[in-house]
Amino acid sequence: MTIEINNESGYDIDEQVLLRLMEYNLAELHVSADADVAIVLVDEGAMESLHVQWMDEPGPTDVLSFPMDELRPGSEDAPTPAGLLGDIVLCPSVAEAQAVTAKHSTQDELILLTTHGLLHLLGFDHAEPDEEREMFGLQRELISGFQAVERRRHA
Repeated sequence: MTIEINNESGYDIDEQVLLRLMEYNLAELHVSADADVAIVLVDEGAMESLHVQWMDEPGPTDVLSFPMDELRPGSEDAPTPAGLLGDIVLCPSVAEAQAVTAKHSTQDELILLTTHGLLHLLGFDHAEPDEEREMFGLQRELISGFQAVERRRHA
């Protein structure tokens, strides 16, 4: 599995946490060890350009996902086949502002956004209420499990 992290944002980010998060989430979702994904952290200007180009919406956003091979979560018996999941683009400055509002750390916000972006790469959406319940429930479950693993790492 190749997880590429490219920080072009100018923010000091603990890339190892994002790497461990992706490894955890991909394993939990039974994605092939031969799947590839990239995380790119950008500044507000770059994010705004992407947001306008791909979503036709003004201003920077927190996370954008660009799926490639349209892979879906697997199961223990039938993992997701090898392929290119796609790119997750994060904007740490937007994440930082949201973290203040949510009363948690920027790192926690980036964990949430990275997990959210990965679920979009795997075909989840939140346009309809039932989709939102499923996606956000799985998102909470993944983040909670990852945080438990991280606490054990530091115990």
